[in-house]
Amino acid sequence: DGRAQGLTTGYYEPKLYGSRVKTRRFRYPLYAVPDDLLDIDLGSVYPQLKGMRLRGRLEGRHVVPYYDRAGIDAGAPTLQGHELFWVDNAVDLFFLQIQGSGRIELPDGSLVKVGYADQNGYPYRSIGKWLVDHGQMPLAKASMQGIMDWARKHPKQLPELLAENPSYVFFRVLPDNGKGPLGALGVPLTARRSIAVDPDALPLGAPVWLSTTYPNSTKPLNRLVLAQDTGGAIRGHVRADFFWGFGNGAGKLAGAMKQQGRMWVLLPDGYPLSTFVDGVAKNDL
Repeated sequence: DGRAQGLTTGYYEPKLYGSRVKTRRFRYPLYAVPDDLLDIDLGSVYPQLKGMRLRGRLEGRHVVPYYDRAGIDAGAPTLQGHELFWVDNAVDLFFLQIQGSGRIELPDGSLVKVGYADQNGYPYRSIGKWLVDHGQMPLAKASMQGIMDWARKHPKQLPELLAENPSYVFFRVLPDNGKGPLGALGVPLTARRSIAVDPDALPLGAPVWLSTTYPNSTKPLNRLVLAQDTGGAIRGHVRADFFWGFGNGAGKLAGAMKQQGRMWVLLPDGYPLSTFVDGVAKNDL
């Protein structure tokens, strides 16, 4: 699109506290994919829509949009019985959905890995932008930590805020192989070496030289990374989401990262760039 610079944000693998059963403390459900969620490949009927998918549900003989976040949080009946875990914090659950993967610490101290399984079909909408637009906080404080602080101070307004993002993620339990969470390629992500990109702009699996800065800093962050993941908010050619790793330390860096950056995609010698740009050979690498 002619721009040399774009946005670099960060993400991480959070830890939540939860239980396999609902209790007074653990009352926010983390859902598996519901049985009534339809996933329709539009390209199978309309070739011009190749790569586009529609998610919805049946209502009589008609396919209608699936429940949005507000509908799911209100207790959509078809989701009952699909609770994988119950966690103790609604905001932590919300950010787990944004990150796409995490670990649940159970009451006995054991950890269970969970990862993205599917999504309800709605586009991601930034609740930080909503808070800024409604005068609830300045743009400079609209980080993950800033939003969490606001939520603690305004518990009654929290449901309204979370509903501003209609997108909802469903999870599955992942095997604990001692490695990072699985990215879009189905391979474990590596802390500070993996990025999420827009697969319509860059081929997954490609090595990328990323040139940006550390969060809230002018300190250079220049390194070779791999395009191994995707995300609902990651759109555009010069757009990267940098994976910081697991835990609170990684979360502080990821939540504060909103830097300008440049990217060089490294392609094999002789690889037809025109084919890459046209998107014909996506995911070949």
